[in-house]
Amino acid sequence: MSSTIQRQRAAARARLERQMGERLEEARKRKQRNAVIGAAVALLLVIGGTIWLMNVVGGKDETPATAAPLPDGQVCTWTPDAAGNPNLKDVGTPPTEVSAKGKQTMTITTSAGVVEIAVNTAKAPCTAASFTYLAGKNFFDNTKCHRLTTEGIKVLQCGDPSGTGMGGPSYKFAEENLPNVTDQATAYPAGTVAIANTGQPGSSGSQFFLVYGTSPLESKYTVLGTITKGLDIVEKIGKDGAVDKDGKAIGDGAPKTPVTITSVKMTPAES
Repeated sequence: MSSTIQRQRAAARARLERQMGERLEEARKRKQRNAVIGAAVALLLVIGGTIWLMNVVGGKDETPATAAPLPDGQVCTWTPDAAGNPNLKDVGTPPTEVSAKGKQTMTITTSAGVVEIAVNTAKAPCTAASFTYLAGKNFFDNTKCHRLTTEGIKVLQCGDPSGTGMGGPSYKFAEENLPNVTDQATAYPAGTVAIANTGQPGSSGSQFFLVYGTSPLESKYTVLGTITKGLDIVEKIGKDGAVDKDGKAIGDGAPKTPVTITSVKMTPAES
């Protein structure tokens, strides 16, 4: 009988110890959960307080800040061009905030005659600002139009002070006012003045080409404006043809009739 009672007491004691162990384990887990939750809440409070303090110190409210648009203006990015290129001419960079309204007149005086261009400043504000800046620095003065293409496309290319086709200013910038057409043959009609680039986005510089005939091209080149006077001069240069370095006629080379730009002038933008 005594052995039975002892067994019952031992079993009861084991149940009690098991229950106490389970309760201790549950209490430990609950304490751990509370600690994690408390730490998370504290972290959120610290973050929230920091943000509030930053807003107070900075004079900001809870409304996300947005950059105020410039009135009739545009912010331009001038990216440094390839370092070590000996053909680049460093004359600094234009202002980053430029006008984005109106039109300008670009006058190119060359050894073959005067070419005038109606520049659409509103559609190509950064390009127009760059050319205005470079013209003001006499960047184009006494430079040769180094390339004439008579086959495939019909363009006269100028704007490289080095005359190598590899030159330009010490900065480059993004393309603007790209033709929104599906037919390449109509993207750059005769009379168009567009900005040459390497074929990669954001590689526009000072080189430009004057289109004097049908020129099927992809819409990769900024349209700066349209020739309003002197297209016949460019057509005559194109008709005379292109030559290689030995003077042999080719479809893409230097103009057979040398063309030198003596000056480029840009008028202020007008509405």
